[in-house]
Amino acid sequence: MPQLDEPEEGQKPQLPQDAVLSRMLGIRTILVSGEIDKDVAERAISQALILDAANHDPIRVLITSQGGHVDSGYAIHDVLRYIESPVVTVGAGWVASIAVPILLSAEKKNRYSLPNTRYLLHQPSGGAGGQASDIRIAAEEILKLRARLNQLIADATGTKLDKVASDSDRNFWMSAEEALSYGLVSKIIKSQTEIA
Repeated sequence: MPQLDEPEEGQKPQLPQDAVLSRMLGIRTILVSGEIDKDVAERAISQALILDAANHDPIRVLITSQGGHVDSGYAIHDVLRYIESPVVTVGAGWVASIAVPILLSAEKKNRYSLPNTRYLLHQPSGGAGGQASDIRIAAEEILKLRARLNQLIADATGTKLDKVASDSDRNFWMSAEEALSYGLVSKIIKSQTEIA
């Protein structure tokens, strides 16, 4: 049994981070939390590959994120599609921006939402500076990225591409119920026992 870290006065004891990770892997659950960056991607991808190598039982991915670095989010999405284990995704709190494609890495029947989760679609943004030609190249890349994201969302939800493009032109927030209607998730759940 892992030892608890010594708490400071007035605080509850906590498990060391390695013990938490070990327990999460033991229940075949990956937490994608906070801003998506290379470190979050590396951790989630490593855990997915370890769990997939152990056996091909379902892997649950709990997502609560405001989004972040697009390529890091795509890396998580692609690896969750790449592994052989079935992936079950659950939105919790908020699933925004590049966190949405991570949610969509599971088949539609395996995408769930907790009741109070909010979802955000919007177009990618980026700051570009330097020479005019560099700014133009950056703008072209953002447009390509936007088209790719919109197509992914349309394909995964069954929503028409022109609607996704229109909706994501500005911040487009959805409640869990609206995300269900949009096709982001297949079911709103209150308990783990409701996952098929």
